[in-house]
Amino acid sequence: MVKKKINSFEDLEIWQLSHKLAFNIYKVTSRFPRTEIYGLISQIRRAAVSIPSNIVEGYYRNTTKELVQFLFRARGSCGEVICQLVLAYDLEYITSEEYKKLRSDYEVLIRKVTVMIKSLRRY
Repeated sequence: MVKKKINSFEDLEIWQLSHKLAFNIYKVTSRFPRTEIYGLISQIRRAAVSIPSNIVEGYYRNTTKELVQFLFRARGSCGEVICQLVLAYDLEYITSEEYKKLRSDYEVLIRKVTVMIKSLRRY
């Protein structure tokens, strides 16, 4: 396996995936009822955006320990998004297909973040 040099946070696979998912959350929530603008729309968007943001903040910190702390925060926000997706599905704001795809993608992201955490903790 050839390891690619990381020159920017944008080279991180977990950042790329989390950014794409945040974008997808914005698209899907744009169809939610307007009554949710200060409720579920705001909450799920903040959680989704906090994931790539925490990855970037950790990337720019001075220590591996701090990076790991921010990756744990990002992973926690993934769980928060999943919880909010369950509610959005129960409220029939998203389809079964949208729910399954987003949930699966966030679970993949959680696994990838966990792998990175474990890898960094070895050093």
